[in-house]
Amino acid sequence: MNSLIEEWKYVAGSKFLKGIFLAPLIAAVFFGLMFSKNQINETPVVVIDEDHSAYSRQLISKIDASPYMHVTNVFASRMDPETLLANEQAVAVIMIPDQLELRQLQGVSSNIGILMDNTMPSALTGIRTAIQEIVTTENMTLSTTRLVQRGMDAETSKGIVSPLALQQRMLFNPTTSYVSFMVLGFVNIIALMITTSAAGSVASRLRQEGRLFANGTSPMQFWVRSVPYAVLTTLSLFLSYGLLKQVGGMRFEAEPYVFILPLLIYSFALSLVGMLLGYTAKDSSKVSARTSLVLYPSFLATGIQLTPLAFPLFFQVTAWALPMNWLNRLIRGMAFRSGGLTSYGLELGALLIIIGVSSLLIGLLMLKEARQVDTSRELLADGQRVPASS
Repeated sequence: MNSLIEEWKYVAGSKFLKGIFLAPLIAAVFFGLMFSKNQINETPVVVIDEDHSAYSRQLISKIDASPYMHVTNVFASRMDPETLLANEQAVAVIMIPDQLELRQLQGVSSNIGILMDNTMPSALTGIRTAIQEIVTTENMTLSTTRLVQRGMDAETSKGIVSPLALQQRMLFNPTTSYVSFMVLGFVNIIALMITTSAAGSVASRLRQEGRLFANGTSPMQFWVRSVPYAVLTTLSLFLSYGLLKQVGGMRFEAEPYVFILPLLIYSFALSLVGMLLGYTAKDSSKVSARTSLVLYPSFLATGIQLTPLAFPLFFQVTAWALPMNWLNRLIRGMAFRSGGLTSYGLELGALLIIIGVSSLLIGLLMLKEARQVDTSRELLADGQRVPASS
């Protein structure tokens, strides 16, 4: 109890209290507003029309009518696509070949080219699907028309030309909002950085003050001292998620009072991991460098910008030791897919294992240091008695 009271008093007067609330909340508001309209519903494209026919103009109108593309310019002659894409006024060039209408009337196939600037893949979201839908629909319309002209009824001709129709639906994040993964990841990373640095400095601070073993050698005191950091981190993330929902339109289906339990378990795991990393640091200035062992892998391999399934199995397994890996899985499951708490026993169990292993390792390090301190005291006492006896 003394350790808990001491740590609350220290946290209340430290920069951690301001940082853990202000930094994630500012990030939530800033990035939430920045990416609230991130969906590029109409990607700018340019068209090179070498046919100059009524049919090519009709095709260009259909491209421009697509909710995914907006035709900014139409050029009458062939140009270098790299020149058109150089100033980033468009991200794709669609090339309509010469004699397209004539070949269409003759029933001869033609090739329509599309060249896309893939330096920023996020700008191409929907283009490939949209152009494929337009071409498929156009092919079906032309083929059905020809079969009808030859005496076949419309329904039969449609069944011959297109016996299967594909209907697709995007689930859980239908608008591909960055708020639901990238912005959320930024907020989590900021909270992780602040919490691990603050919690990791506890041992070095107590050691410098000469109070590391003031309340005994039990690792329970470190577990107790993690309470302020875990509770404040939980409240900060909870408020940040609420802001992202209000400001950035983030999807959050789980009931808040249900999700606060896994969030609290995650914060405990994160605080103890920070304490473990910083336990052997000589002073607090060395802790920040050690927290990068958790910070960078958490940013890269836990599903902030890329699904963990895209990584080799080795990196997926390595990410199991990172608390944020399980937090992101809980968010994707409970908040986005509206899963119940009982469906995520694996994630909660993994966080509890991280808490247990971190507590065990901290206890072993404390026991080792306590023995070294006792040995040093015995040697010092023996050294003081030898001159007195002589």
